[in-house]
Amino acid sequence: MFDKILIANRGEIACRVIKTARKMGIKTVAVYSDADRNALHVKMADEAVHIGPPPANQSYIVIDKIMDAVRQTGAQAVHPGYGFLSERRDFAAALEAEGVVFVGPPSPAIEAMGDKITSKKIAQAAGVSTVPGYMGLIADADEAVKISAEIGYPVMIKASAGGGGKGMRIAWNDAEAREGFQSSKNEAAASFGDDRIFIEKFVTQPRHIEIQVLADKHGNCVYLHERECSIQRRNQKVIEEAPSPFLDEATRKAMGEQACALAKAVGYTSAGTVEFIVDGNRNFYFLEMNTRLQVEHPVTELITGVDLVEQMIRVANGEPLPFAQEDLKINGWAMESRLYAEDPYRNFLPSIGRLTRYRPPVEGHTPRGGIVRNDTGVFEGGEISMYYDPMIAKLCTWGETRGAAIEEMRLALDTFEVEGIGHNLPFVGAVMDHPRFVSGNITTAFIAEEYPEGFQGATLDTATLRRVAAAAAAMNRVAEIRRTRISGTMDNHQRRVGDDWVVTVQGEVLPLAIAADKGGSTVTFADGASVRVESDWTPGQALARLMIDGAPLVMKVGKISGGFRLRLRGADLKVHVRTPRQHELALLMPEKLPPDTSRFLLCPMPGLIVKIAVEEGEEVQEGQALATVEAMKMENILKAERRGVVKKITASPGASLRVDDVIMEFE
Repeated sequence: MFDKILIANRGEIACRVIKTARKMGIKTVAVYSDADRNALHVKMADEAVHIGPPPANQSYIVIDKIMDAVRQTGAQAVHPGYGFLSERRDFAAALEAEGVVFVGPPSPAIEAMGDKITSKKIAQAAGVSTVPGYMGLIADADEAVKISAEIGYPVMIKASAGGGGKGMRIAWNDAEAREGFQSSKNEAAASFGDDRIFIEKFVTQPRHIEIQVLADKHGNCVYLHERECSIQRRNQKVIEEAPSPFLDEATRKAMGEQACALAKAVGYTSAGTVEFIVDGNRNFYFLEMNTRLQVEHPVTELITGVDLVEQMIRVANGEPLPFAQEDLKINGWAMESRLYAEDPYRNFLPSIGRLTRYRPPVEGHTPRGGIVRNDTGVFEGGEISMYYDPMIAKLCTWGETRGAAIEEMRLALDTFEVEGIGHNLPFVGAVMDHPRFVSGNITTAFIAEEYPEGFQGATLDTATLRRVAAAAAAMNRVAEIRRTRISGTMDNHQRRVGDDWVVTVQGEVLPLAIAADKGGSTVTFADGASVRVESDWTPGQALARLMIDGAPLVMKVGKISGGFRLRLRGADLKVHVRTPRQHELALLMPEKLPPDTSRFLLCPMPGLIVKIAVEEGEEVQEGQALATVEAMKMENILKAERRGVVKKITASPGASLRVDDVIMEFE
């Protein structure tokens, strides 16, 4: 076995590989850019080598710099993680030439499968079902429009060397094909150093289901069942689960056998993933093969008990797989929520800055018999950089059933504390409660269909609101008792805390009475219904863990005048707890309105102005492109929300802007 492995990556995946290597008794080497000098993966590794400036094309994807780090440290093997150099044939070949083991497939397999165009041709030859499309290279936007029309809209425009949703656009007409081609080409060049583009038919009502394969150097190949990755935003996966709620055993077996046939056709070894698009009739079509470890691999590990990183290392060391296909069973259900530094209230645009608070849920077994796992690469006080992928963590849960795994995820998300940046915790929390997701009736269009106007926070149902109101009343009583005790020490008497209160939450007015005893409180509503509240929460704690009628309720707590700011299940609530008289007076207070910013185009994220598409005095139409902002390797085209005339342009190409900086003003 190897003595030392270098991880040619950063963030959570580098930390993930280090954990398994440490378990196996293997020393690790981290590499880092200037931006990652104090990163978690650097702290965790046995050694660390500096490789250059923050931009990935000057550090993490410069093969010569990684090779220098290998030579400096004497690492015998390199694990590439995912992204960066993980699917670069020339990197694997450089390691092979140096006599260093690449913890991944052979370089010819990377070349064959890492290129989406070539992989489709090989898949067709191997008898794998494929999506109709144009497999050749596309020269320019005019050719892209012509090909798209011939295939028939809608089409998917994709970077040949792409991954992670980058360099990918859906076009429904000629104009979108032209614009999408250029944006995909630009993103592909920036992210992968390869701007080749191809086009294929976009399957409507699709489900994204992928098969995890594992192959050794002795001719053995198995599939570790499937993952469903249909909850996607901008073609980037957000929530994954294993197994899929849609597949039957026959379809699972057929997809797994085709995935293994494809792996064997290219002499594949190590862990890899064959991605399929599946329609409503369970017809499945090959999309691509990822010749690396997938971001969502933990859910497969949770239902199979197989450590995929360990098996990758053992396969690279020449060991045969320790199990056969019949040994791999599905045990329970697993969910993964990707926590991104993206603001769901601003159309999921990137957010950067310092994590002023970062408190993940406790990992391990839960009181309900489930499991919580959190793969992360950040820490409280650390910075989220504009130079890399915005992923903060991957929160995973396991339960004996799909419903149990979802409930574990709900509680884990409500427990997860992140402050200082915009993040998508509220959104994934809302999805976990969405009836359509809970039913399993999902497609890759779920987010677009269920949140067509973007995400503005979840609306809680009546039953949950009453639980929240009861909790807030009990918490308010604790706070009131503390206040009276403090004031009582000053004026030698204590004011009695009343029993009758009015809770206002989410537009609802809920009069109630609270009766406390040593074990907790009984809250009775105006209709006579009552609930039991038990908690050890004290004022000042940012997280409240309560039991409401024996069922857990977790909320993030902030103080506001006359009540609390409570966050749970994707909802961000202002909850006021007042005496009946205070409530009467509050109704007389005027509502404070937000400032009018409709005449301005504001920068929705920290980023770089790439292009200003209009001029001062120009009349613009609804939907017209106004400016392009680049952030976290993604181009974001800002468009006019309504017809108007540009009065003044205050930003220019090359300018770095903060959130809500003015780009232009309209008359």
